[in-house]
Amino acid sequence: MFVKNKDMPIYSFKEFIPVVDPSSFVHPTATLIGNVIIGKKVYIGPNAVLRGDWGLIHIEDGCNVQENCVIHMFPGTTVHLEQGSHIGHGAIIHGAKLGKNCLIGMNSVIMDDVVVGENTIVGALSMVKSNDILPPNSLAVGNPAKVVKQLSEDQIDWKTKGTEYYQRLPSDCQESLKECNLLNQLKIIDQCRPQITKLGSHPKKQYLKALNKNYLFLLVRRDVLLSLHTVVTS
Repeated sequence: MFVKNKDMPIYSFKEFIPVVDPSSFVHPTATLIGNVIIGKKVYIGPNAVLRGDWGLIHIEDGCNVQENCVIHMFPGTTVHLEQGSHIGHGAIIHGAKLGKNCLIGMNSVIMDDVVVGENTIVGALSMVKSNDILPPNSLAVGNPAKVVKQLSEDQIDWKTKGTEYYQRLPSDCQESLKECNLLNQLKIIDQCRPQITKLGSHPKKQYLKALNKNYLFLLVRRDVLLSLHTVVTS
């Protein structure tokens, strides 16, 4: 269950108090301010800032907001993350609406009154300008971001499976994330270090096809879940 540590930076603002479902996990270094509502099985990573002082931040079930993300808005605006929205490391969401099962790549900026469609992927380092509407099932990249292709069912399924790992992470953190002392003897590492289960393979043909067309697609790194981030191909 969600337990607020006395030192966690969670603040009321003008009588608005953040609400977090007990099945979700908010890292102790994340900051929640004011009118923030977080649904079930949501992961909020270290140093994320959700600033609901000027408007509502509504995060539906199964979303994740990763490390160093910032969510804010102009006065009177609602930021809405629909079910399964996936916000990569360092992204900024300012006054936008994110559709179900979308993915916002690392260090992207989503500006005011943007609507990101269901299942849509915004590539890493992209900037979606104010009032833009990105259609469902699309891939948008660049600064300013432009839609470059429609995603296949296999590509959407790949992304969805990646988000499912983050939907399991809240319970994993509640059960096993603990402060600890560092190990300082290299010789004992092999004896105490558990083996990490290798994750499933990625759809190589689809990925290579995207690379060959110079599309931004999903970051590939050995033994790391491939559908979690995006990278620009040159």
